[in-house]
Amino acid sequence: MITIGSAPDSWGVWFADDPAQTPADRFLGEVKAAGYDWIELGPYGYLPKDPVALQEALSAHGLRVSAGTVFSALHRPDSWDAVWQQVTDVASLTRAVGGQHIVVIPDLYRHHKTGENLESPTLTSAQWSRLTEGTTELGRRIMDEYGLKLQFHSHADSHIGHQRDIERFLADTDPAYVNLCLDTGHVAYYGGDSLDLIRRYPERIGYLHLKQVDPEIAKQVEAEDLVFPEAVRRGVMCEPPNGVPDLGAVLDAVGTLDRDLYAIVEQDMYPCEPERPLPIARRTHTYLSGCSGAPISLGAPS
Repeated sequence: MITIGSAPDSWGVWFADDPAQTPADRFLGEVKAAGYDWIELGPYGYLPKDPVALQEALSAHGLRVSAGTVFSALHRPDSWDAVWQQVTDVASLTRAVGGQHIVVIPDLYRHHKTGENLESPTLTSAQWSRLTEGTTELGRRIMDEYGLKLQFHSHADSHIGHQRDIERFLADTDPAYVNLCLDTGHVAYYGGDSLDLIRRYPERIGYLHLKQVDPEIAKQVEAEDLVFPEAVRRGVMCEPPNGVPDLGAVLDAVGTLDRDLYAIVEQDMYPCEPERPLPIARRTHTYLSGCSGAPISLGAPS
């Protein structure tokens, strides 16, 4: 069964606290109204940090949590303590409300809001080893100490964005502790092929983020070397079914895998007008309900 939910990202939420974003209470009400029963926590602190308060907010809207998210910079020396502090906060909260996964996103070499260059886009051999070995150790400790599964998320403007980077990363990490959060949009952003990744690495697909890319804007990204925030402002992550890849084909391919999976809808829209997300979420819910023959679990709009 593929259980489909949504996330704060589809409501234009990138940060724990930002006046340009949809307030948390509005997000919770609208994601349920759109028809979804499952969410991710989003940036730590956007939803309540206290597990009792969080559970009360979730229960009030009939929502459940699949995963929390952390950012990691394990290629940098002496980064472990800061990453583990994030994990301590996020994993504890995720587990307390019944989540099963931690999505780990590599820190970006460009600033997540301004696009300013922060470091080289290319890792040295030593940095790559620190990243891959550190991620395996992170996955082991998350499993041992919290009973949660690490799902690694490739990302635009990070050191693991292109498909060749993803493939190298999978080869150099331990599948016992590290699997792939296959984000169909971020893979397509650099011309990658999600269906190919599913076919060749079926045992590593542990979680899905469902999104599409506008191929014409993706061409602008390449031609102009656009930073990710600018690409998002131009609409590179578009409403299904207007972009690539074909999400029905992705769900069909994942549906052949012999396990249950979560598939979380994301459409990067930071910043966005407050009235924009809900109509898109409702249309996307309708599209996903009929685009695939795979067994899916999808709530009903209210």
